[in-house]
Amino acid sequence: MKCSRAMVDVGKWPIFTLLSPQEIATIRKACVFGTSANEAIYITHNDEVFVFGLNCSNCLGTGDNQSTIVPKKLEVLCGKKIRSLSYGSGPHVILSTEDGEVYAWGHNGYSQLGNGTTNQGVAPIQVCTNLLIKRIIEVACGSHHSMVLSSDGEKVYAWGYNNCGQVGSGSTANQPTPRKVSNCLQTKVVVSIACGQTSSMAVVDNGEVYGWGYNGNGQLGLGNNGNQLTPCRVAALQGLCVMQIACGYAHTLALTDEGLLYTWGANTYGQLGNGNKSNHLSPVQIMVEKERVVEIAACHSAHTSAAKTQSGQVYMWGQCRGQSVVLPHTTHFSCTDDVFACFSTPAVMWRLLSLEHEDYLTVAESLKREFDSPETSDLKFRVDGKFIYVHKAVLKIRCEHFRTMFQSYWNEDMKEVIEIDQFSYPVYRAFLEYLYTDSVDLSPEDAIGLLDLATSYCENRLKKLCQHLIKRGITVENAFSLLSAAVRYDAEVN
Repeated sequence: MKCSRAMVDVGKWPIFTLLSPQEIATIRKACVFGTSANEAIYITHNDEVFVFGLNCSNCLGTGDNQSTIVPKKLEVLCGKKIRSLSYGSGPHVILSTEDGEVYAWGHNGYSQLGNGTTNQGVAPIQVCTNLLIKRIIEVACGSHHSMVLSSDGEKVYAWGYNNCGQVGSGSTANQPTPRKVSNCLQTKVVVSIACGQTSSMAVVDNGEVYGWGYNGNGQLGLGNNGNQLTPCRVAALQGLCVMQIACGYAHTLALTDEGLLYTWGANTYGQLGNGNKSNHLSPVQIMVEKERVVEIAACHSAHTSAAKTQSGQVYMWGQCRGQSVVLPHTTHFSCTDDVFACFSTPAVMWRLLSLEHEDYLTVAESLKREFDSPETSDLKFRVDGKFIYVHKAVLKIRCEHFRTMFQSYWNEDMKEVIEIDQFSYPVYRAFLEYLYTDSVDLSPEDAIGLLDLATSYCENRLKKLCQHLIKRGITVENAFSLLSAAVRYDAEVN
C-alpha cells in the first residue's frame, strides 16, 4: 500500500471527525480500515503513531480489546518511520518501516501475522522468520493472508490463509511463517505486489503480470476460472508493459506505461467499467476514448474502482454508495482517495495516505494551469469578441496546423492576435484547451462543431473523442437537434 502524494483532507473520512482540529494538524500519514471503516491509524510529524476506533480482533494493537474514541499511542512503533501499510479484512494490520522491518498485529486465526502461531496479536510484533535480514519495501494483505516485497533481489514472501493457493506455495496448506514465492518468479525481479480477498498479484520489471490464488471470478486474468497454487503469467497482456496493479474484492486493474487501463474479474457491480455486469476472465481495455491514465485505485475490501488521468481528472465506477456504476464516471475530486472516502462501502483507504503538502506540479498540471493565462501567454485568439490566451510553443508542439502556421520567425515579446470567425467561442476554446489537457468537456451539440474543427486541422484523436461525446450524448429528446446542428455546421463550413 503506497503513500499518496496529493494533499488530502482526512475530514472526508467520518471517523476523523472524532479528532480536534489541533490533533488533525499533527497528522502526516493516516489509514482508515476495518470491516465498517471504524478503525484508524495515523503518524504524526514527529513520527509518533496513534490508533483509535472499534478495535475489532485487537486490530488497534493497543494491548487490550477495548475500543477507544481517544487516540492511543503505539509506543513500539513511535520513531520507526513507517513506509508501507496494509490491512486484511479479518482484520489484521501489517506495515514496514524505512529500515525494512515488518510489524503485524490483529486477527491471526490463519497465521496471517507470520509468527508461527494462531494466537491473536494484541500488539505490534516484528515479523522475524525469514525476514530478519531482509529489507522490506512494500506490504500487501488479502482478507487473511499477507505478502511483502524485499529490496535485496526484489523477492516476494507470503504467509497465512492458503485455501485457494494465495500464498503461492504449490499447496492449499496454510503457511504459518513467511515463505518465498518462487516457481516462475524465481528468476524475475518483482517491482510491485497487490492482493485481492483470496488472490495475489505481482508485476515484474519488464512489465509482465503474474497471479495466483482464487480465480473463481477470473480475477487472475488467465482466461479461465481455475485456482492457481503457484504464480502464473497473465498471457493476455503480452506485448504490454504494466506499471501498476490494483486489486479489488475480486477484480483487478492494470495500468500500462502508455497510460492504458485494463480490468478483469468480478463485475457484479460494474467494477470493471466496461458498461456491463458480466465477469471477464481475461483483461479488457476500458476508457479507450479517454486521455492517458496515470493512477488506478482499488482495495480488497470493496467493489469500487477509480482512476486519475494526466490532466488530473478523477473517475470512479463499480459499487458507489450502493449504486452500480458500470462506466467510468467523471467526478469533481482531485484525487482517487476521495472516491473511497465518499463512495466506497466500507469507506476505507486504499493506501496509506500522506497529508504532507508537496509544492510540486507535474508538466501536465503546469500546462493545464497556464491555459488561457494572460500573464504568460504570447498569443491570443479573438473569437466572438472574446480573447483566449495561449502559448505558441505549446501549439507548435501539439498541432501540425499551428506548426505550419508558425514556421516563420516571430518576436517573443509581441502580443499577437488571431481572429477566428468560422467557429464559435465554446468550440474553439475547447479545441485550444484540448491541446493543453488532452481532454474534452463539451455538450454534444458543441462537440459537432469541434468534430468539424478537428477534421479541418487533421486532429484524428480529437475526432474520436468528439464522436464518443456525441454518441454518448444522444437521447430521444436531443436526437433531432443534434442532427440539425450537424447539418448546420456542415453547411457553414462548406
